[in-house]
Amino acid sequence: MKISPYNYSIFFDFIESYLPSGFQDIHADDPIMQELEKIMEEHDQFLSVINVDQIRYLYTSRRSMQMLGIESTHFNPAHLLSAVHPDDLDKLSWVNGQLLKVGGEIFEDKKETALLSFTLRLRNPSGNYAKVLGQNYFFYTAVPKKGVLCIRVYTNIDWCKLKNNCFHQYVGNDLSLFKFPDEQLLKIAQIYSKRELEIIKLIESGLSSKEVAAKLFLSVFTVNTHRSNILAKSGKSHLSDLIYELKEQGLI
Repeated sequence: MKISPYNYSIFFDFIESYLPSGFQDIHADDPIMQELEKIMEEHDQFLSVINVDQIRYLYTSRRSMQMLGIESTHFNPAHLLSAVHPDDLDKLSWVNGQLLKVGGEIFEDKKETALLSFTLRLRNPSGNYAKVLGQNYFFYTAVPKKGVLCIRVYTNIDWCKLKNNCFHQYVGNDLSLFKFPDEQLLKIAQIYSKRELEIIKLIESGLSSKEVAAKLFLSVFTVNTHRSNILAKSGKSHLSDLIYELKEQGLI
């Protein structure tokens, strides 16, 4: 059953309140945490604060136990890895790669913010896999020391009725997408470059790698490299499966 959306401004209130302490002095009886935990309980969510440079979890809210069976005080990248569906491991590798890439860009600029969001299947305490949306809001900070942090909000989206398991990935600066998910948001799958989509469309039309190379004035080696990168991003074994999915999503 779909849950009603709410205003994500409370996450910015959370950042403002606990950033000065480096998210180290968070207490369950603090009013902002009581409000935030109540909202996340109602919307089947939990959050983590990540030191992007080290991919280290500074804080995780208590509902990680209810959603993943992992104690919040022990939550770390290895635990997340153990909870991911085996078929989504390539997606998680992509997420971690983007985490470092986006974090590095923000650290260099020292003022930008960014959003990285994705879907994964994560094992819940009952041993079943649930569809989960992860939304990362990145920001540069000079306190308590210089670095890049991100707030990652995990949302159970098993209510989603879209095809292809609500496949979603986004990297960019459109912070309007940092909101409680709806079906329109979950349709976004912005992970392929313009050139990659061009190659996918030509393959879908029936052209071989050699024919694609000739049409685009590229080497066959370059086209095959693009094909390998496309499959790695998609987490699929065959381009035919990806093409079917993209056609269902209206992207080709």
